[in-house]
Amino acid sequence: MKTETYFQPYKAPNFTLASSAGGHVSLTDLQGHWAVVFLYPADNTPTCTQEACAFSEALPEFEKLGAKLYGLSKDSLKDHEKFITKYGLRMPLLSDPDTSAIAAFGSWGEKSLYGRVYMGTDRSTFIIDPQGMIRKEWRKVRIKGHIDEVLNTLKGLVSE
Repeated sequence: MKTETYFQPYKAPNFTLASSAGGHVSLTDLQGHWAVVFLYPADNTPTCTQEACAFSEALPEFEKLGAKLYGLSKDSLKDHEKFITKYGLRMPLLSDPDTSAIAAFGSWGEKSLYGRVYMGTDRSTFIIDPQGMIRKEWRKVRIKGHIDEVLNTLKGLVSE
């Protein structure tokens, strides 16, 4: 049985990023709303595609809870547009080509694959409350069951 550990809320990092929906999205734009931001390594890769499609499919559930949903990667808006079109994604994707916001969320770091060390994005998800506080985070996310866990956690937080 999984036990829930206490999570100490903390201030979300300030950011302003270009959005695939047009314009920019910043932390101040999220004030007054619940938001879920999922950070992922790259568009059009198998696990990232699976995650983005699962979040997109669940978008109506997030909207019922009054939450805004965003994907965030270092990919360009042009790459995001291709990704959205190819898979019919319904939530905006934010572009962070210099990885400053990804790093501010603590999700940019050293990774290794087949003995090669490189810098990359750790798959992470954050629930941000209407006051701009991160109320829950998931690091090094595994996709199976993740979206349901995020939704159930959000339901609990919204009803507090």
